[in-house]
This record gives sequence, structure tokens and C-alpha cells, in this order.
Amino acid sequence: MSEYIRKSHNVSVLYHLVCPAKYRRVVFSQEVDECLKDVCLEIAKRYEIQFIEIGTDNDHVHFLVQSVPTYSPAQVVRIIKSLTAREIFKQVPSVKKRLWGGEFWTKGYFVNTVGQKGNEQTIANYVRNQGREAEYQQLHREQLVLFDTP
Repeated sequence: MSEYIRKSHNVSVLYHLVCPAKYRRVVFSQEVDECLKDVCLEIAKRYEIQFIEIGTDNDHVHFLVQSVPTYSPAQVVRIIKSLTAREIFKQVPSVKKRLWGGEFWTKGYFVNTVGQKGNEQTIANYVRNQGREAEYQQLHREQLVLFDTP
């Protein structure tokens, strides 16, 4: 369960973000999934974006992310899409060939805010159960941390 992130006069927002691969190509394999997860966890270390859940469904990815209120949804999307695409192309070059040397993500995306009271679990269940052809694969789920040990 996510916790609110508080900044001066602002409280964090939880987003459900869906990013389709370019041309809706089925590009998510075990290797791409692992790279995507690793890059997202590195993004979380460098930016104030916390990945609550990451999951793939053949031709698109679902992110459940929490960010500080100073980042707009468009900024969050831009950070995630640009850094993941660059690193996936670098670490898994066969994907770039499959996409005809073009972009990794489509220009569009879906983003929606999620309320903390009751809706976070609803969205997580929707993400898991909405798959079309293949099973939804959960790549990452944030664990609740009770104590921060140095």
C-alpha cells in the first residue's frame, strides 16, 4: 500500500499509467521485462517517482506510480518513457531491429489518478485481470517498509 508523500503545501498523487509499444508490437520478452524493471528501479533512485507495481501484457506496460506533486503527469510519463526506451535499445538491440529502428513507445499513453482510499487495490486487480491474449506478468511490486535501516 502506498503512503502519501508530503511536500510543502502539497500531497503526492498515485497514477495508473499505460504505455503501449510502438505499432502495438509484441516486444516484451523475459529479457526486455528484466531490463524494464531494472531501469524503472534506477529511475526511482534518481527521481522522486516510486513504482508501486510494474506489469507487462505483450504489447503494453502498466505502471502504478507515485510521485511528488511538483511533477505533472506529463513529466512523469516523459521521464519513464524516455529513459526506459533508451536503455532497452542499448541493452537489448534486437528490439530496435524489430521496431524498424524507430521509437520504442507510441506517442500516446493513458494516465489516471488513483485515490489512496480503496481504489489502489481496485486498479491493481484491474491491471492483473485485463490481459487479452497472454497472462499479465507482474515484474515488480513495492513491499511495505516498516523501518528504514541505515
